[in-house]
Amino acid sequence: MSGVEWGEPIYTYSRAQAIEDGELVDVTAIAKEAGLTLPTVVTRHVWVECVEVPENLKGRQDEQGRLWDVVYMASLAVRAAVRAGKHGDRLPFALRVRKAEGHRVARLLLVVGPGDTAEPVVTIEYPEYD
Repeated sequence: MSGVEWGEPIYTYSRAQAIEDGELVDVTAIAKEAGLTLPTVVTRHVWVECVEVPENLKGRQDEQGRLWDVVYMASLAVRAAVRAGKHGDRLPFALRVRKAEGHRVARLLLVVGPGDTAEPVVTIEYPEYD
């Protein structure tokens, strides 16, 4: 026998379902403005930690601006990697995020992988969830 036959999957969870459920947040429109050409999502965890405005900063910051920071820093990381001749499907990058208690550095990962129909897509996530 040359290979193992696994049969039909017991359960699948598509990217579209994850977007519908809110586990992934589609940010493609603003990501395109920032220079990312592929359909792009951020994980719920990235959204909560980096995009949602802490209560004490409401009125001084907004989600659109914070989201722009995330996708723009991702696009700068892609451009730097291209200039350096680096290739791969995972690209770490970082940005400073203002939190209720001050600033912190968010270390994120841009992952290029297959979408629901094997098309290339981008997911921005925390490395520990890769």
